[in-house]
Amino acid sequence: MDGDRAAPYLTFLGLDPVDPAEARIRVLPVPYDMTASYQPGARRGPIALLEASTHVELYDELLEDEPWQAGIATLPPLVPATEGPKAMVRRIAREAERWVDADRFLLTIGGEHSITPPLVAAHRKLWPDLTVVQIDAHADLRNSFEGSRHNHACAMRRVLEGGGQLIQVGIRSLTAEEHVLIREDGRIRTFFARDLAGRRPEAWAVEVAAAVDGACYLTVDLDGLDPSIMPATGTPEPGGLDWRGISELVAALARRGPLVGADIVELAPIPGLVAPDFLAARLAQRIIGFAARSRGWLNRTRP
Repeated sequence: MDGDRAAPYLTFLGLDPVDPAEARIRVLPVPYDMTASYQPGARRGPIALLEASTHVELYDELLEDEPWQAGIATLPPLVPATEGPKAMVRRIAREAERWVDADRFLLTIGGEHSITPPLVAAHRKLWPDLTVVQIDAHADLRNSFEGSRHNHACAMRRVLEGGGQLIQVGIRSLTAEEHVLIREDGRIRTFFARDLAGRRPEAWAVEVAAAVDGACYLTVDLDGLDPSIMPATGTPEPGGLDWRGISELVAALARRGPLVGADIVELAPIPGLVAPDFLAARLAQRIIGFAARSRGWLNRTRP
């Protein structure tokens, strides 16, 4: 077995193992949190999400279909590189390039947000016009943090260096320098949390989706959700999105055009509190389902 990958411990939704070469949907766990700057624990996020997913109903009531019908394979977890963040970026890039395919969908579950740039880069090789939609409490646009350009706080800065457009949703924590960058860089459009508060999710979700140009990659930092429903993150911030809002956004993005890849990051499980783990699992199922619908892999409504 490749030394970069451990043996699989659970499958998403508790499904029977599927050959990844045949599955339209691939789920890649990346249990990594080496650059955590406040509360560590995101390395335990993938296993908590997978375990919670075994208790999720296979039918999605918003989608009105069963996402698993598209074919889902859970890949072996990617073993973290002990040499440091830069080495981990290279390892993720190598693994992503193995699984990203024009006729497949890769959902990566972290782990911290620093895993996103190499995932986006792998998708850009197939979709050069890729728009990245970032759900997050933090701008993550620092050029360097705590001595590393590959820190979780720098994730979107590294994504921008690859080109394309960045749409941020739910931002409510950033530095003065990041705010200047948002104002001056025409590739960034930011929907601050304060601008969404009090608005109907159906309305602002459509507005966000309308700003997407070309294929869409979705990165979800779970601290983008309000800590009242998602306390299990390393850097919780008050004033975030709710379940209805994030669900409407996923649906709107899928209606707008193809979702070609996604990640869910920063779940740091709290022992004895399973609700956040279950929320993350439901969100993973929802993203998979609407991505499959957007690609034409789910076409039947089931009772």
